[in-house]
Amino acid sequence: MAEHLIYLAAGASRRFGGNKLLFEIGGRPMFLYGLETLAAVAAERADCGLTVVSRSSEVLDTAERLRARAVFGEMSESGLSHSIRSALAALEPLGDGDTLLFAVADQPRMSGATVRRLLDAVRGGALCATAAYGERPGNPTAFSAILAPELRALEGDSGGRAVLRAHDADCVRVPVEDTAELWDIDRESETHFLL
Repeated sequence: MAEHLIYLAAGASRRFGGNKLLFEIGGRPMFLYGLETLAAVAAERADCGLTVVSRSSEVLDTAERLRARAVFGEMSESGLSHSIRSALAALEPLGDGDTLLFAVADQPRMSGATVRRLLDAVRGGALCATAAYGERPGNPTAFSAILAPELRALEGDSGGRAVLRAHDADCVRVPVEDTAELWDIDRESETHFLL
C-alpha cells in the first residue's frame, strides 16, 4: 500500500504571461513552496514517494535534488490529462491499495497538514478525497489507485475533478483551515495576495 504524491508543474501559464512557476514570491520561485511541502510529507511517511511532472529543467533539477522522481511532461502543453498520464506511466505498476495524491504547483499556500489528512482519508477507506473550504472544493485531491484507469482515460485539459464528480457519493471533503490554501495563481496581479 504505497502512497504516491504527484506534483503537476507543467502548465503553459498562458494567462500569466510567462512561466508562473518560476515567478518569485518572497524571494523564492512559486513552484518551490509546494514542492518542499510534498517532499517533507514524503520523507516522514513510510512507503511514500514524490513524483514531479514538468517541462522546466529548473523544476526537474530541483525535484531530483529533493529525491523526487522527475518526469518530463512531453505532451503537457496539450492539457492537464497528459501530465496525469505521464505521472501514472512512471509509477507503474500500481497496486489497488495504493493512494494517488495530485497537487498543482501554483498553490504556494498548500499545507502539509492538508496533504496528510487527504492521504489518511483514502488510506482509511475513502475512494477519493478533496481539499475543501466550506462547500468550495479545490486541490490537492487524492484517489484510491482503483480509479487509475479513469484518471488515465481523461482527455485534453480535464483533470481529476471529473473523476471526483463521477464518484461524489464516495468522495470525502477534507477541510482546510485557511481558504488561502486553495488559491491557485493564474495572473501575476494575484501574487500580491501571497506576500
